[in-house]
Amino acid sequence: MPIFLYKARSRSGKKIRGDLDAPSLDMALNVLNRRGLSEIKVKPKPKDILEGTFLEGRVTSRDMVIFSRQFSTMINSGVPILQSLQVMCQQTENKILRRKLYEVKNDIEGGASLYDALKKHKDVFDDLYTNMVDAGETGGVLDVVLDRLAQYIEKAAKLKARVKSAMIYPGVIITVAIAVIAIILIFVIPTFEQMFADFGGALPLPTQIVINLSRFTTANIVYIIFALIAAFIAFKLFYRWEPGKILVDNWILFLPVFGPLLRKVAVARFSRTLSTMISSGVPILNALDIVSRTSGNKTVELGVMEARKSISEGQTLAEPLDETGVFPPMVIHMISIGEATGALDNMLGKIADFYDDEVDVAVETLTSLLEPIMIVILGVIVGGLVVSMYLPIFQIGDVL
Repeated sequence: MPIFLYKARSRSGKKIRGDLDAPSLDMALNVLNRRGLSEIKVKPKPKDILEGTFLEGRVTSRDMVIFSRQFSTMINSGVPILQSLQVMCQQTENKILRRKLYEVKNDIEGGASLYDALKKHKDVFDDLYTNMVDAGETGGVLDVVLDRLAQYIEKAAKLKARVKSAMIYPGVIITVAIAVIAIILIFVIPTFEQMFADFGGALPLPTQIVINLSRFTTANIVYIIFALIAAFIAFKLFYRWEPGKILVDNWILFLPVFGPLLRKVAVARFSRTLSTMISSGVPILNALDIVSRTSGNKTVELGVMEARKSISEGQTLAEPLDETGVFPPMVIHMISIGEATGALDNMLGKIADFYDDEVDVAVETLTSLLEPIMIVILGVIVGGLVVSMYLPIFQIGDVL
């Protein structure tokens, strides 16, 4: 629905300005007249040139946390949903979210439920969000569910940030190492090669190997770059292929250094998501379907779908999760106890809290372990190149 900007004067003579959404300019004027305003000037809001482009930005986790918390507070205070959305539309800073909220408000005014209105905007409100809102709306605890969603999004964002921090450091070191080695091979080694050619004589084996490597890199740098790009594209295509995705995701979980960290992240994400959904009243079969699609790992997804099938057949959740090999025995045992006692959501919450702390410890350990290893590797490679170039100079010194 179009948005109109207006300037007017209130009954008290005060000049006011604002915006409102209406099907047409005439309807916007009628609304303002009914409010008792005079000297009304209305015009359509100009379309943002960045709207719909990547330059417009995106809705961040922080935006969703703020929106969910404020929405929860207003609902808890007895403010009607439509009025709450109107206030959120006016004060939300993110342009994309503000536009989506206007559309949600208009759909609700047209008779749709909050769940149906949100579901139209899956790029902002995913299945987890909309299903929890549906459960909260049905159970009359929408404010509680929105607050839980804010807590969940906040904790999920922190978990993601921890993993990123663990991956960024080695990525930066490897990138710097490759750049330094490429500069030495392409620009530095040829200078030494020319100098050695003027001296004449046979070169030491390490020096000759480095010079040959430099010649190959310099002569084929374009092909090497294209080969790396082709390899990256091939990997992306392989990862999109279902069997390839299963193979890679399974291999990732069993990597020597990163595997244990990613396994803990998978357990923490699964436990937190399922706990939040069950405690909010989402049926467990629906919750498991959503959890499987938001797990981020195909091995975990298949395990969760097997668990869903097991529960639909009247069996337990713990056994099929145990067969995945991803979940530690302690987690399986706690889930089994939670099922037996009817406190599965509470038990999953405790598992999530425990593994959040475990991820923190794992990230610190990984960072402290990788730092000296990467420095040593970089030092050995660069130092080896430098020494191999100085070996002929040492020999010349001995001859003299």
